[in-house]
Amino acid sequence: MSKIAIIGATGRAGSQLLEEALRRGHSVTAIARDTSKIGARAGVVSKNVDVLNAAALQDAVAGHDVVITAAHFATVPASAIVGPVKQAGVKRLLVVGGAGSLLLPDDTRVIDSAGFPAEYKAEASAGAAFLEALRQEKELDWTFLSPSAEFVEGARSGTFRVGQDHLLVSGEGRSWITFADYAIALIDEVETPKHSRQRYTVGY
Repeated sequence: MSKIAIIGATGRAGSQLLEEALRRGHSVTAIARDTSKIGARAGVVSKNVDVLNAAALQDAVAGHDVVITAAHFATVPASAIVGPVKQAGVKRLLVVGGAGSLLLPDDTRVIDSAGFPAEYKAEASAGAAFLEALRQEKELDWTFLSPSAEFVEGARSGTFRVGQDHLLVSGEGRSWITFADYAIALIDEVETPKHSRQRYTVGY
């Protein structure tokens, strides 16, 4: 059993990560600005924290085996997470990444493709910057898991493919993963690390 702190535990990805971690018997600290909707849960300690308050975040994550951040990149840059996690003495940081920095078959980034939706560009650009900051990080044992292009509600099947830096596309031409199956992949990484100091991706 690991002690896992999840930043952004009330969001769509974060809430599925919380459920998956509990399903496997881990101890979870749920961190968000307002954790009231989580309620009282066995195995969960909820902490209301402004993630941009470095001292408060450091205090909240101290004593954990691993920190997972599912915060939005456009509002929470890498420095806001990496600094407090390191100061707290936590060695492992897992990041709910974005698909925009993944590569297409011609090795150009998804975010740079002609059809990339303008409304997602700010978040995707911030996600790419977060990944680049991690790649310069010398101390933390980090992992950045990019979902497929479509990151959606849906069933927990437990069946998906794992890739590295290139966008995964199904035989039907769709690039997608549910939050529930993504959560399986990331909690797998908590339990059995295979992508230390790497980005990887999952999809059908």
